[in-house]
Amino acid sequence: MPAAGRLLVFLRRGFWTAGLGFLTAAAALHAQPALTARELAGRLDRHYNSLHSLSVHFVQHYDGMGAHRTESGVLLLRKPGRMRWTYTDPDGQLFILDGRYAYFYTPGQSEAQRVPEKQLNDLRSPLRFLLGHTELEKELANLQVTPAANGGYELTGVPKGMEQRVAELKIEAGPDGTIRAMSIVETDGVTNRFDFSGELGNAPAPDSAFVFTPPPGVHIVNGEPPV
Repeated sequence: MPAAGRLLVFLRRGFWTAGLGFLTAAAALHAQPALTARELAGRLDRHYNSLHSLSVHFVQHYDGMGAHRTESGVLLLRKPGRMRWTYTDPDGQLFILDGRYAYFYTPGQSEAQRVPEKQLNDLRSPLRFLLGHTELEKELANLQVTPAANGGYELTGVPKGMEQRVAELKIEAGPDGTIRAMSIVETDGVTNRFDFSGELGNAPAPDSAFVFTPPPGVHIVNGEPPV
């Protein structure tokens, strides 16, 4: 925040300029064409259904059950049903979905968890719709849309089949259908938010990127998916 003296100068010299800028921005926002939930869902579908693979930087914010943490890295997706979350914070953490199993590994541990894809209820799983034959209007119940910052929109709904766990899914997207953020609010109040940047469509995604090879001395065990 500016010091009191600088604030006073601003008020004296820049009040009208700032006010004009605010009114201009407000008018631009008001003039932004409105989209219905169906129209925005359709733009998202067309954008991501046209891609074969996708690379994007993510920052994940987890809040709930007495825990608060922020993690980040790169997400790589490929049709059909392949995912790789390579974490840089914490460095070396890894989540891979190879189409049959999901693997989760944290450096320093002697075991890596393996979960059959059909049993996966980890909250990364809703992101898989980004690279499928998606029809969001059919996959999300109670769709609603509201204006968001920077000319974007927020689409909200509940993933069908996950109603017992997920209270609300929020997707922040640009008018071109590019996802900027996604928030998943669970029925117990736990919230996961993913902020995305640097999206690269049809990024290189070789088979080897979705093969989990445990480090020496690490054993693969059947387990529960992480949160």
